[in-house]
Amino acid sequence: MSETMNLQEQQAQQLVQLESRAEAALIWAKADQPVASPCINVCRMTEDRSHCKGCFRTIDEIRAWSKADDEQRLQIWAQLLKRAGLQDPRAADL
Repeated sequence: MSETMNLQEQQAQQLVQLESRAEAALIWAKADQPVASPCINVCRMTEDRSHCKGCFRTIDEIRAWSKADDEQRLQIWAQLLKRAGLQDPRAADL
């Protein structure tokens, strides 16, 4: 039971980290800076290999990131936030 609880706590902490990262990348970033990566250094794929357990990006999104322009990066952010079940922090400002 404690192992399951520990895993749930860890996943909850990772979501908080990702949410914080999203706010920093999408709300507080400076206009002259590229859109920041969602990576939180938990680089493990889900069992079905659909996405990373840490940043919720797919393999294709991870590969594309370094060459993506800001518009593409914002699209990746939108998709991964949906995957993670998190609200886009920009929506809170509307």
